Amino acid sequence: MPTDPASLILLLGAAFVAGALNAVAGGGSFLTLPALIFTGVPPVVANATGTVALLPGYISAALGFRVDMKAPPGMNLRSLAVLSILGGGTGAALLLMTGDVAFGRIVPWLMAASTIMFAMGPWLTRRRGSGGEGAGYSPKSVLGTMAVTAYGGYFNGGLGIMLLAWFGLLGQTNLNAMNGLKNLVSALLTAMAVLVYAAGGVVWWPHSLLMMVAATAGGYWGARIARRIPPHILRGGIVAVGTVMTALFFMRN
Repeated sequence: MPTDPASLILLLGAAFVAGALNAVAGGGSFLTLPALIFTGVPPVVANATGTVALLPGYISAALGFRVDMKAPPGMNLRSLAVLSILGGGTGAALLLMTGDVAFGRIVPWLMAASTIMFAMGPWLTRRRGSGGEGAGYSPKSVLGTMAVTAYGGYFNGGLGIMLLAWFGLLGQTNLNAMNGLKNLVSALLTAMAVLVYAAGGVVWWPHSLLMMVAATAGGYWGARIARRIPPHILRGGIVAVGTVMTALFFMRN
């Protein structure tokens, strides 16, 4: 594991900026995962450690939207919470079973997919209210929620966009309620994933805690600066970072 000053500065800087990005537009994992891998951390450990670092941001965002939370039509917050925990745990368990070599080969494709989803965010946002009455509480809605949250437990990139799109398909149309649910589900599935990662011994604890502090600080200070940047420019910059990181990962394989 890297302990030299240059690597630590890179990791703390990536976590700080990632915290700011997640507070404003998402995409923080586009920085934390590559930074960890490029400093020599094995892919599975890097994914788990980066997820731990960003957990406080999800929790604080969920608390900020607590008064706006409302479950999609046909569901309730308790059932959604249970599905989030189960899905996050399932995805984390799948990550532990994947192994570093296989996950290293999958990462470029996951990065590419999450970058595309992030770039399509505005389009998905415009369409998210087109679900009509929504799927309601049905086997399809349960399986869909499990699939999205399992993806979040396995690989966090692009999770926010996927959740917003899924809630729209379920019939949720209120913006604040959807953002509140997104943060709540992200916090719950990530917390469960962190427990599974910890049990599996794949979290790099000494520096994940430092990155956690940096990400939390970035979420507070960085967001104040980032809000001054036009949204389309900020999103374009994040997509550009995701594209470059994806290309670098494909070149490494």
